Amino acid sequence: MANARKRAEPRIVRPDDVDPHHRWDRPLQAPGHTQVDFEERVNFRRLHDYRLARTRAALAQSGLGALLCFDQHNIRYTTSTVIGEWARDKLTRYSLLTGNGDPYIWDFGSAAKHHRLHAPWLHHDHCRAGLLGLRGATGGDNTLFRDAAKEIRSILDAEGVGDMPLGLDVVEPPMLFELQKQGIEVRDGQQVLLQAREVKSIDELTLLNMAAAMVDGVYQDIAAALKPGVKESEIVALATARLYQMGSDCVEAINSISGERCSPHPHNFTDRLIRPGDQAFFDIIQSFMGYRTCYYRTFNVGLATPAQRTAYRKAREWMDRAIELLKPGVASDKIARAFPEAKEIGFSSEMEAFGLNFCHGLGLGLHERPLISRLTSLKEPIELKAGMVFAVETYCPATDGISAARIEEEVILTPTGPQVISLYPAQELPIANPY
Repeated sequence: MANARKRAEPRIVRPDDVDPHHRWDRPLQAPGHTQVDFEERVNFRRLHDYRLARTRAALAQSGLGALLCFDQHNIRYTTSTVIGEWARDKLTRYSLLTGNGDPYIWDFGSAAKHHRLHAPWLHHDHCRAGLLGLRGATGGDNTLFRDAAKEIRSILDAEGVGDMPLGLDVVEPPMLFELQKQGIEVRDGQQVLLQAREVKSIDELTLLNMAAAMVDGVYQDIAAALKPGVKESEIVALATARLYQMGSDCVEAINSISGERCSPHPHNFTDRLIRPGDQAFFDIIQSFMGYRTCYYRTFNVGLATPAQRTAYRKAREWMDRAIELLKPGVASDKIARAFPEAKEIGFSSEMEAFGLNFCHGLGLGLHERPLISRLTSLKEPIELKAGMVFAVETYCPATDGISAARIEEEVILTPTGPQVISLYPAQELPIANPY
């Protein structure tokens, strides 16, 4: 019966549509992780239909005939399949969506059979086993790439888009070359997918809120554990274990940075011992059902100096100024100008200072559209829309030359303005275990 299933005609969706299930007059849920029969929580089939409709709408306006995806976030967005973080950097899973058809997924070994058994929203014969280069591990014989390109070409022809350009996100070069040998015009498809992913459905917002709630709790644990003699790496271990206990499906990275390592920001962690009076900041990057957090908090250990408090106050002021401007219809260059120039935080160029004071979209990917910074947004501003989700980041080095404050808030853009969903208190500098 699965092979005979016909796709129902989708609701006409424009890429700038907002999910009609949004109830902006109601509080956003952060429900339990299990499904229940007495209240609606996350509706995963509605989530799949929304994501697929958004992708079809963006594809219809792109001039492309189909989208071939190797980016794991795009594959999950269009097929609602995943086989774990193992696949993140392998470039061996791929999906195809034409403007006239339903999603195909080529997966690793027995995963394809698993999808045929457990993913009834996909056509049975659209779940296929596939293997490409595994980033060169399969050797220099291009047979696998050639056969895959021929198969893709046959599907494009069968679905009536063989003479149209193919959108591609990321790929191993041999696959690109084999597609071109099949006479396929390859274009950038990543921007089409990112356009589709810009505006989140109610189910996506709920999952993002649930993920943020998990980090709220982890910061409570970090505040209790942050004492002299504890290693940065021990904080990472504590946070990672706690997140998996709460249901995280991927702890992608945790920055744990203290003392003289705070300035300049190294974006990592070590086995450095925490000391009294250290300024220390942390970034927790993890996901629940694929939806990520990017959530910094700064603490002082036991006590704080005036220089450390001043750095925190400035970082908070920059944060509040940026968040206040986040409204539908505002152009992204206006938000970018609210952030300090590179020279204000001790850097010679906006390229050197990139990633310290900026906003980035948040969803299945850690960095989605729109990305707002002084480096990029002053030249190519875009209009903000309700349903977008941002991670807003600020950083201010202290005048002592070693300390620094780092704050990040996750913000949903509602029709009336910003709603912060990262709720661990950060208006004032938190002092962990004060003396």
